[in-house]
Amino acid sequence: MNLLHDKALLLSRRFLGLGPQQRRAFLDKLREQGLDASALPIPPGAADAEGSVLSYAQQRLWFLEQLQPGNSAYHLPGALQLQGPLDEAALLGAFGDLAQRHSSLRTRFFTDADGNPRQCVDAAPALTLEALQGDDFTALAREFAQRPFDLEQAPLWRIGLLRQDEHRHVLLVCLHHIIADGWSIQLLLTELAQFYRARVQGEPAALAELPLSYADHALWQRACLDAGEGERQLAYWREQLGDEQPLLELPCDHSRPAQQSFRGARLAFRVEPALAARVRELARQQGCTPFTVLLAAYKVLLQRTSGQRDLRVGVPIAGRTQSETQGLIGFFVNTQVLRSELSSEQSFEQLLAQVLRTAQGAQAHQALPFEQLVEALAPERSLSHNPLFQVLYNHQQRPQDSLQLTPDLRTELIALDSGSAQFDLALHTWEGPGEELAGNWNYALDLFEAATVERLHQRFIRLLEQLLEQPQLAIGEHRLDDDQDCLALTSFNATRVDYGAVEPVHRQFERRVQAQPQAIALVCGEQRLSYAELDRRANQLAHHLQKLGVTRDSLVGVAALRSLEMVVALYAILKAGGAYVPMDPEYPAERLRYMLDDAGVSLLLSHDAVIDSLPDVSGVQVLNLDHLDVSGEPQSAPEVAIHPEQLAYLIYTSGSTGKPKGAGNSHAALCNRLAWMQDAYHLTAEDRVLQKTPFSFDVSVWEFFWPLISGARLVMAQPGDHRDPAKLVELIEREKISTLHFVPSMLAAFVGHGDLHGCESLRRIVCSGEALPAELAGSTRQLLPQAELYNLYGPTEAAIDVTHWRCSGQERRSVPSGGAEAIHP
Repeated sequence: MNLLHDKALLLSRRFLGLGPQQRRAFLDKLREQGLDASALPIPPGAADAEGSVLSYAQQRLWFLEQLQPGNSAYHLPGALQLQGPLDEAALLGAFGDLAQRHSSLRTRFFTDADGNPRQCVDAAPALTLEALQGDDFTALAREFAQRPFDLEQAPLWRIGLLRQDEHRHVLLVCLHHIIADGWSIQLLLTELAQFYRARVQGEPAALAELPLSYADHALWQRACLDAGEGERQLAYWREQLGDEQPLLELPCDHSRPAQQSFRGARLAFRVEPALAARVRELARQQGCTPFTVLLAAYKVLLQRTSGQRDLRVGVPIAGRTQSETQGLIGFFVNTQVLRSELSSEQSFEQLLAQVLRTAQGAQAHQALPFEQLVEALAPERSLSHNPLFQVLYNHQQRPQDSLQLTPDLRTELIALDSGSAQFDLALHTWEGPGEELAGNWNYALDLFEAATVERLHQRFIRLLEQLLEQPQLAIGEHRLDDDQDCLALTSFNATRVDYGAVEPVHRQFERRVQAQPQAIALVCGEQRLSYAELDRRANQLAHHLQKLGVTRDSLVGVAALRSLEMVVALYAILKAGGAYVPMDPEYPAERLRYMLDDAGVSLLLSHDAVIDSLPDVSGVQVLNLDHLDVSGEPQSAPEVAIHPEQLAYLIYTSGSTGKPKGAGNSHAALCNRLAWMQDAYHLTAEDRVLQKTPFSFDVSVWEFFWPLISGARLVMAQPGDHRDPAKLVELIEREKISTLHFVPSMLAAFVGHGDLHGCESLRRIVCSGEALPAELAGSTRQLLPQAELYNLYGPTEAAIDVTHWRCSGQERRSVPSGGAEAIHP
């Protein structure tokens, strides 16, 4: 056996002595014989202790440290409760023996003259056993775990001791992940016990000499991968993962930040023994392991929670494929991306078989470092999430949590929450002694609240029970909710309100005309129109449009700047039975032409301010409202029957996810939406509403119609003034504006203007279109205390808005998005 090993070792040394092309040919010959590089032992002593290359995993952590120095997400903390007489000198000496034995515990990192990271192994460092003090153990342990390391200074680990009484201590250990992994922690504890007993007994520890150093492994890894093994394994992973790398978007409590903070928390749990036994039994029946069963169940939970079918879960593996690495402390762990295509129709048994095949294929191609996979697949990189996968699953076989240092000194592991999270969500499970099955959820505080993760865990256990009970049933048939969920949903959705028969907005406006004909309805600069004047002009234009062929559901384009003519055109189109299509003159010509063609617009209303800048409008009849004489048309409203589901307007989406799409909304949807708004905000004839939103955005819809069906006054901001905080303050003061809308970025500019003393008339500020930062909401309420601040949200397709939040925190509502009856709590 030794002879065979010596021959293999000679082959390994020969391999390292070859040039790049010769190494490739060497590995090709090995594969022809059914072998690969993992069949060869790693030659010891090959690495340069003064400046060896990093492994690929180390290089990734080194790079992350350069991006975010002091980030504690990659710290490995642990704690041991010590009970019995403790020899502190022997304990510190035992840690020194560990450092002398394992080169990783003496390693630091630096940048060479070419800017490349290198690792250097120092002599045994002078260790100290920090004397820790404090009554709040959780806070003390978290500070100990999160305290930054300087990668250029060894040791990259620390030890501390909290003395509770003469025979009770807590030992705290924290290592940077760049020098260790989970396997290493088990090695460290086992060998610590041996070194401590040897020190106490005054005898040398009976540990076999280590065959090589971690730096030898790093050099060997790079040599093999660069010689073609990396390309071979990458081809497999390219086929498995494809070209698209979707982001898993779970329902979260908070919006994903632009940059992860890596703040995290944990939720620990234990699985009932009967359920744990059923996990093992199904694994036995299906010819797999509890790991496969639990991973498959986890994927079902993710699919049912996210609604996504293409799921990628990160799974760590030990990465110690060669026997020489089994006893080394170091960063060997690799991460694989296990992909599954889930269908609600497939059974859990079918999914288990799929997950098992995927895991087996991954194990056969485990040498490719995750870092190289990311570089090769080149997913869209973002500091807001991890590449290739956002959730992780880790399953381990865990020995007893207790450890005997000496006959009188016993230890027990203490579960620690380091306060960090590397991923959005991670499920860790382990099988302990006595068939125990336990685990924890590690989650990002940027995204989740504790109560949400608690509910997620309850759903996971409920789902697991069902999957084990009926593994042949389609996974979409299993219940994810419980009676508590159903009760909450029933209560939340008990929002139906009957606003009565649908009355189109232009008919509601006409009723206002009858009630207050001489009241000012519309203001634009120095121009003013009464309710009666606006109605007369809209009626005459509507009759003219009918003569041009506008009927029910006709789509009529409007290309105009903010003006009286714009409002007259919108009301006239509705009165004629048509639906308007806003064509923002600021849009590029090609987008306007696309919208005309896509909507099938054959008639376009415009005016002098923009008509000469319009794109090619061949095939479209263009009316210039500034020169159109409709004085001979009837002043009464046309008689047109309007069906509730008939289109009122068609607004195009931004096209941020592809081509812009026309979103049409009906008279019923608009009627319900404005009825809700009036019920919520109670506009009166004394109100003045500012219209400043570009009419290609859905917010403009309520700006145009809500005031004039409520008897209020609609004030148009002059073109360009809507972006100037000083001009807006002047307009608000002059016209006594009570209600207006801001996107949060413009609100920030407005409140940052400084002098808002002329804005005492403001009573309602509505925000939507972007996330409203809490700080901005607070400063707005402070500077304009007389005005209520509302945060609304809703896509163009949903008749303006679907949620409503009063920023004082006292009221939250869902908003009607369409239908004859509105949704309203």
